[in-house]
Amino acid sequence: MGFAVASDVPLAPLTTLELGGPARFFVRAEDEATVAQALHWARGRGLPVFVLGGGSNLVVSDDGFEGLVLQAALPGLTFREEGGEVLVEAGAGQPWDALVAEAVGRGLGGVECLSGIPGFVGATPIQNVGAYGQEVSETIRRVRVLDRATQVVSELDPGACGFGYRDSNFKRAPERHVVLAVTFALRPGGAPTIRYPELRAAVAEGASLPEVRETVLALRRRKSMVLDPTDENRRSAGSFFMNPVVASEEAERVAAQAVAEGLAADAAQVPRFPAPGGVKLAAGWLIERAGIAKGLRQGSVGISSRHALALVHHGGGTTAELLGLARLVRDTVAARFGVRLVPEPTLLGASLD
Repeated sequence: MGFAVASDVPLAPLTTLELGGPARFFVRAEDEATVAQALHWARGRGLPVFVLGGGSNLVVSDDGFEGLVLQAALPGLTFREEGGEVLVEAGAGQPWDALVAEAVGRGLGGVECLSGIPGFVGATPIQNVGAYGQEVSETIRRVRVLDRATQVVSELDPGACGFGYRDSNFKRAPERHVVLAVTFALRPGGAPTIRYPELRAAVAEGASLPEVRETVLALRRRKSMVLDPTDENRRSAGSFFMNPVVASEEAERVAAQAVAEGLAADAAQVPRFPAPGGVKLAAGWLIERAGIAKGLRQGSVGISSRHALALVHHGGGTTAELLGLARLVRDTVAARFGVRLVPEPTLLGASLD
């Protein structure tokens, strides 16, 4: 256990986009005591605090952050049986895909479709991470947190987390808590979750958990959604925009427009999925049909050559360039379809408005 504050620490190398300026102050915390000490230190100096995880879902402004960046890198991964389930407790700094790999290797169902997602466990409840038909909120049993105001450590059940589509109370009120650990309840010998159309089409009947994991990883690799130092699209934050959830009437209007403009042979070809509060449209489909092509490049940034939802940094660029491209994508889709896309990554000191 220790407490050390570094100054003017570059943040770009700590993000998958490799963009952004420095943190005025930086602390890497590998235990709960250091988290509390760092928060106390910052409060005594009137400094804002940003809690950093693995940096895979983050866009940092070119000016950096004029406060304390606290990297919650608490380790730990334990498995224990309870009431017919296996409870998996992971520290906030545990690499997420390592947890998924271990769970699948132990024959535990519940997170196999979330294979290959970069970043730390601590970010998963904040973002309610999801992919290929699964969300972490389906398996989270409790989240261990430190209240930033009171310094009290407590455990929150799912109801207190306020989970929504790529959303949670943690995301809506980032100044309230620091996530220290997450406990997941997984199913021993559980059948894999195969409800997402793309995944269902790619796996054989009766596929095992390891087979589903390998299929998800293969699908993600095809879209450059697995970290690979040899991939030209490697510097990204994954999907830059969330799939928009709209009223059913709005979804029907978009589908009718697509058919009328020859973008789809019939309404059934326009991707739409039931979602709480309405119908979820496919943001990548909207982007491409609005005329933004995969592989588009503007200077040092561009659209992934494999996935229209991923904005990539080719090296030597700036966050301002990336956000300029993001605005172009957002505004082009809005002008074409009347649907406003919302960014998925956290924007630190940056904005699309």
